Amino acid sequence: MSGADFRPGRRLPVRRLPVRRRPVTAAARENRAGLAFVTPTVVVVTVVVVLPVLWTVLLAFQNARLVDIQGMGLLGDWSLENFQAVFGSPGFWTSLWTTLLYTVGATAGSVVLGLVAALALRKPFRGRGLVRGAMLLPYVAPVVAVAFVWEIALSPQFGIVNEWGAKLLGWDDPVAFLSTRSYEVSLAGLHFELPLALLTVIAFETWRYFPFAFLFLLARLQAVPDSLEEAAKVDGAAPTQRFRHVLLPQLMPVVALLCVLRFIMEFNKFDDVYLLTGGGSGTDVVAVRVYDFLTARFDVGAAAAQALVLAVILIALLGLYFAFFGRKAQEESS
Repeated sequence: MSGADFRPGRRLPVRRLPVRRRPVTAAARENRAGLAFVTPTVVVVTVVVVLPVLWTVLLAFQNARLVDIQGMGLLGDWSLENFQAVFGSPGFWTSLWTTLLYTVGATAGSVVLGLVAALALRKPFRGRGLVRGAMLLPYVAPVVAVAFVWEIALSPQFGIVNEWGAKLLGWDDPVAFLSTRSYEVSLAGLHFELPLALLTVIAFETWRYFPFAFLFLLARLQAVPDSLEEAAKVDGAAPTQRFRHVLLPQLMPVVALLCVLRFIMEFNKFDDVYLLTGGGSGTDVVAVRVYDFLTARFDVGAAAAQALVLAVILIALLGLYFAFFGRKAQEESS
């Protein structure tokens, strides 16, 4: 700077040094990448799951009709009338008991049949791949198609099951499997009343969803070392003993997981029951009642209250399962 440019009292400009940013660490980059991957999932789950659940809870405590739902706000007239209507409605406790029987029977049937199929197809033989693929047909086929096939096969007028029953078993009259609430059976001089329609629906669920258990159990069986069975065979263990003491402890974690998953799915099942029987003839499960409350009575609040009660009961039953049976299954598998 020249002397002519210097003036007394004039401050010279301060030259600032560039600020150096701290380098981004590998952990920070991994956190940012994780957030980028998780954020879309969180948004989708919030919109598809969390918000509908919260909306259902709010509707359960309001007097909401289907025609008034568009103009309703979040803070309406809250009351417990919907729950009183649900618990006081005729047939609620009967439908709850039916749901439990249906859920337990379908869950046990699908897991047991899947286990039998997995044990039968674990050893190599000619055409095993084709047979394994055919096992998946009930599960991958559209539910409307398979339900229609079962309705035709079980029809008392032209169903093939009644025709075979008349020719091979000597049935005098055709049996309406899907519309008979109670069917009397005589065995060894004793008479039993069987819930025929409910048992038929349970059989359909067992047949349709056993491939789900079959895939899980077959994958676990393929991972069991052959040396374990060979050692038990050398020690003189029978096939039932090898299954009880060698294979079953290896399968217990998978069986426990399958029971939980199938129980949740069956407890909320609607489409299969509705397509087969429409909820009639003793198959009125709670999910069908929720649908009837919504479509027949147009009572959104009562339907939401009943769905909320169903969810609470399911959570309680799962809590009991994990408290009593989950620990035992873990001990047997360890």
